[in-house]
Amino acid sequence: MTGRRRIRSTVLPRSLVRPARAGALAAGALAACSALLAGCGIVPGVAQGSEDDTITVMTWAPENTGATNKPGMPAFAEAYGRWVNDHGGIDGRRLKVLTCNERDDAVAAARCARRAVAENAVAVVGSYSQHGDAFLPTLEAAGIPYIGGYGLTHDEFTSPLSYPVNGGQPALLAGLGRTLADACGPVALVRPDTIAGDQLPPLLDSGLAAGGHDPAGDLRAAEAATSYGDAAERALEHAAGGAGEKGCVVPALGDRTGTFMDSFRRARGDHPEVRTATVLGSVDQTVLDASGGASGPYEGAYVTGWYPEAGDARWKPMKEVIRAEAFGDNRIDPADAGVQTTWIAYTVFRQAVESLGDGEVTADTLTGALDGGLKISTGNLTPTLRWEFQDTLASIGLPRLVNANVTLQQVEKGRLVSAADGFTDVTATLKDAAL
Repeated sequence: MTGRRRIRSTVLPRSLVRPARAGALAAGALAACSALLAGCGIVPGVAQGSEDDTITVMTWAPENTGATNKPGMPAFAEAYGRWVNDHGGIDGRRLKVLTCNERDDAVAAARCARRAVAENAVAVVGSYSQHGDAFLPTLEAAGIPYIGGYGLTHDEFTSPLSYPVNGGQPALLAGLGRTLADACGPVALVRPDTIAGDQLPPLLDSGLAAGGHDPAGDLRAAEAATSYGDAAERALEHAAGGAGEKGCVVPALGDRTGTFMDSFRRARGDHPEVRTATVLGSVDQTVLDASGGASGPYEGAYVTGWYPEAGDARWKPMKEVIRAEAFGDNRIDPADAGVQTTWIAYTVFRQAVESLGDGEVTADTLTGALDGGLKISTGNLTPTLRWEFQDTLASIGLPRLVNANVTLQQVEKGRLVSAADGFTDVTATLKDAAL
């Protein structure tokens, strides 16, 4: 049967990231998952011993939270599942897509992972969570690959069962820092006061240093604040504190970036003029429109992204899926980096399944294919993807980061447009990051 998964008897090591603690967590997670499986019994459609050709996967993301929300990712995953099945499945195998609300919460993220184990998912695909410590041990204990996470945490670039499709926050911030080194005076980074946020300053600073620029001012802010007046004042004071080039303010607060910019807009009139810059995921076209377009605070801002801008013809296949299966679903924005990442992640998953031919599709066989040198083409939305455990960036503790390419965009007349042709590879810049 193609949907069945063989649970491994050992826990895979998590290189470079608290191996002893992770191993203990994984062992506990395996025991918990075994109990959960025993309590749940057989799941209809993917039952042990059946000859059903259904492949089960899961996609999760936070929804209806007070902080970051990515409802478009699970919504697109469901649409993709319908589209695949309407077109004969993957090599004749039907695709069952489970979704889970990660709630931006470690407990909920762990619960989603346990459900993936309980329902015999062969992979978790195209998902968003900043709680890698909570869910990766459970997936590792069950041998389930995590394909195409959003790249928020260090764990996603160290786990042997993680297959990231982009360079995450490391690549975006390193690329942005390199751009701002040539364009800005003092730089102020406004970021969440969280463990994930703690990883952002050295990444931005690596790009600034590559251009001979001083480190950014590191300004922490509450992740779920309803107003950022104090943070905006501190950022403006820092960015306006130099002579010569205009300073730059870099908000990297995810979905709360818009809230920060409301406070920033009110505060900036009392300070010298500064520029803004940020990364895709904190800003997209929807945010630009809501903030006033050409008259808004982002006009002229540099924005680094992982992929070509949303109007690029290379997104046509993804948009065809949305038109066919999710027309009118306001949760799915083709310009959203989360939706785009989910599309690329399912592209990886589909090619991995197809590489198995008539063989059994399990978590183990998928991992074997991905670890065996399989090359994945994404229609030039990324470079060709291939994962090897000790890759180029293993020296700085990011052994699974295989795509360090970024694109540079700029806000012109309220629209995100390409500011440079093609991709920029920031691998060399990241090698010098003080992580």
